[in-house]
Amino acid sequence: MWLLLAGGLAWLVPTALTLLAAAGLPDAEARQVALTLPTALALAVVGYMGTGFALHYGGIGLVVDHPDLAPLVWEWSAIAADWGATWGMAGMAGFGLRGVQTPLALALFVNTLPWVTTATLLPLLALRGRLPSGVVALVGLGMAAAAYPLVGNWVQGGGWLAYLGFNIGAGHGFVDFGGAWLFGLAGAVALAGILAVGERLPRPTGPADLPPVHLPLLAAGSAGLLLVGSSGWLLAWPLTDWATLSPIRAVVNGVVAAAGGGLLPLAYTWFVAGRPDPLLGARGVAAGWVAGLAGAPFWTPLAASLVGGTAGLLMLLGTYVLARWLRLYDRGGVLTTFGLPALVGMPAVGLLADGTAGVGYNGIGAENYLGVTGQGVAGLWPAVGFAPDWPGQFLAQAIAAGAVFLPTFLAVLAGIGPIVLIARAWRRRPSALAPAEPSLQPADEIADAAST
Repeated sequence: MWLLLAGGLAWLVPTALTLLAAAGLPDAEARQVALTLPTALALAVVGYMGTGFALHYGGIGLVVDHPDLAPLVWEWSAIAADWGATWGMAGMAGFGLRGVQTPLALALFVNTLPWVTTATLLPLLALRGRLPSGVVALVGLGMAAAAYPLVGNWVQGGGWLAYLGFNIGAGHGFVDFGGAWLFGLAGAVALAGILAVGERLPRPTGPADLPPVHLPLLAAGSAGLLLVGSSGWLLAWPLTDWATLSPIRAVVNGVVAAAGGGLLPLAYTWFVAGRPDPLLGARGVAAGWVAGLAGAPFWTPLAASLVGGTAGLLMLLGTYVLARWLRLYDRGGVLTTFGLPALVGMPAVGLLADGTAGVGYNGIGAENYLGVTGQGVAGLWPAVGFAPDWPGQFLAQAIAAGAVFLPTFLAVLAGIGPIVLIARAWRRRPSALAPAEPSLQPADEIADAAST
């Protein structure tokens, strides 16, 4: 019953992120966002049930000894077995949920759906209205059916990132308790879409303005829903070993990181504009929360606030640089609010994890680790009495950040880039009924403004 309750609360997270995106969009675009969440839900359920669950958890029975997971014991790898059995890359059992109708397997499916829906939702928010609807739907379906499950297998399903400790001696392998990696995945899609579409903002004149707010209460409400759903998001995974982790510490650090992320944007906008900005404050809360997910049970509250504050500051800087210097339109703030903070939180585990939690995490150090009995996941600055795990844990986190972000970015850019070029060529072809009129504007000034 607790798992069902936590899984239910986790659905508040994609709801909150939808409201947060709508809060900063013009009226016409904000109306489009109303369709994004049900579309993402439909695509997530269909794609994840069809192929995603199998790719994600098809080999989980090889690393988790439970009778309910006995059918899920087929893991594929492109690396020969001579290199070891911990280089899994894709599960191959359970397509269409066939043969896995056991309570624990179904709990894995239903409690992962909020994560899958969020991973599908964010690319839709970033790309909707910028590409043909069919193309955007295919990107969302591909995220639910292939991209999210494959990376999820590497992280949670017995794949190679989790076992970098065994494979190359990199700490406890990749550690990401709350799924910051899926926001990095979505950020890669958003960046690829921004660059491929090439939508440019007007050249700035005068001092920089704060981003427009569609509905301030929508921004504030989204932050509240995010914090309520945070506990469910962090506690709903059925395979968490709570004997070595503290659930209350995870929830507290998630809230503290969110607060740290919101504090700097509110203080900064108060200083420069004479009033705190509700949109940037809410985006800061979301950025801090995302950054705090990776190490939620492994940090002290002070470390969590530092990570969240860094993510909030980076969100501010990223928003300014994209809009003011590069004149690129980050629709809904997907890249700056979710993608960049994820790239802060994942490596931070290799710096600030204190070693007091996660004994035996990913199968490393069940008895003792680095000569210390009872040591868990540690970074460069552990607690007193624990040994620093440097550079091992940081290396695992850095490898994983690159493996999550770069292949996704390149694949999406290669996929939608040609589509954008074809669409532009089609729009520019001369009309058969009237000759084309020459443009009176330079080519770099023809791009539409973000508000159109």
